[in-house]
Amino acid sequence: MKSVLIISPYFPPSNTADMQRVRTSLLYYQQFGWEAEVVCVNEKYANNVQDELLLQSLPPGLLIYKINALPVKWTSKIGFGSLGFRCFLSYLRKVNSLLRKNKYDLIFFSTTQFPVCALGAYWKNKFGIPYVIDMQDPWYSDYYRSKPKSERPPKFQTVYGMHKKLEAIAMGKVDGLISVSDAYINELRERHATLKDVPSATITFGAFEPDNKIANDNTGNFKSLLQSGFINVVYVGRGGADMQTAVLPVFEALKKGITDQPELFSKLKFYFIGTSYAPAGTGTPTIKPIAAQFGVENRVVEITDRISYYHTLLTLRQADALFIPGSSDPRYTASKIYSYLLAKKPVMAVFNKNSSTVKILNECTENAVVLTIDEEGSGLNSSIYETLKNWASGAFIPVTLTAKFEEYSAKNLTGKQTELFNSALKYFETKNTNA
Repeated sequence: MKSVLIISPYFPPSNTADMQRVRTSLLYYQQFGWEAEVVCVNEKYANNVQDELLLQSLPPGLLIYKINALPVKWTSKIGFGSLGFRCFLSYLRKVNSLLRKNKYDLIFFSTTQFPVCALGAYWKNKFGIPYVIDMQDPWYSDYYRSKPKSERPPKFQTVYGMHKKLEAIAMGKVDGLISVSDAYINELRERHATLKDVPSATITFGAFEPDNKIANDNTGNFKSLLQSGFINVVYVGRGGADMQTAVLPVFEALKKGITDQPELFSKLKFYFIGTSYAPAGTGTPTIKPIAAQFGVENRVVEITDRISYYHTLLTLRQADALFIPGSSDPRYTASKIYSYLLAKKPVMAVFNKNSSTVKILNECTENAVVLTIDEEGSGLNSSIYETLKNWASGAFIPVTLTAKFEEYSAKNLTGKQTELFNSALKYFETKNTNA
């Protein structure tokens, strides 16, 4: 049995998207010949939504090492509020100690707190251990470089420069890459010549069936966020400007429906829940202002505060229908896509035509309304209008899952992870032999 040490700063009970791959894989690693231990940041330093029920999804006997981090109230004053910077030194000390005492075959970084990934190069040099990085998002973005200083985040140039250097350090020694998108890996290969022969695999997050039982067993713990007397259409997930191309045509179709058939379309109410990553009560709405442009804001509820993971699952099940807006960025993959499908509700999804989510929806479902957009979102209105009209009329056709869905199960995708782990070990051994 091989052993992997997993670096995941956010971990249950912290409720974040970037720990979901690890959380849903831990139950299956041993079936593919790997034992896992996790090093995470103590949740009291995480500064995010906590969900104690997530702990029920972890396998019994799992070894978890918790480390401290600098308080965000200190580091944010100098522009370094992200957990990746705040926990860097604590990771260095703790993992140094573990590597001196224990035998591990591989280190696996699965996080969007990317600064800690640079430690892989240090540990490889010091202890001779290979490492794999899971790229769930781009490490850094050039988006703000062309913006005037007044529109840039605090300390942008300093933080941007640090991320760029840390990425180069991490990619210079890495032995394997996993990503949710081919595009992320391709961009990294273009930036770093050292990645030319490094093993890689594009693996989405997986559908984790045990979550359904946990949600069902705790139905009474959560209040409903939906208003009775309406046909409630629900989305739970982040908002943002990049969602506008998917949301605009929906509100435009809703406006047309209310104008043409007010009694029918006024039955619809849309919910956008958990749209901001800001602390509770401080988020800025990004969806309802778009609805206001079309005069349909009274048909739209936006709750910026995040809700817990299992509250999300139950809310999706309480909905009459589900709407899944995608980003204008073709690299975007909806991390909760399987939660939507497992709810087995009527689904309408609007995504960039090159998003991997489109392929998943088309392969794994029947009856889902899957629409794609160009940058202007043109050509969608009639399909969206007809879908909303059907829902307003009570004509609901739930999605059904195809046999292909099993390929996207957490168990199957954990197997693909471990195939990449094994390839990384071979790559590492070959490089050492030829050195």
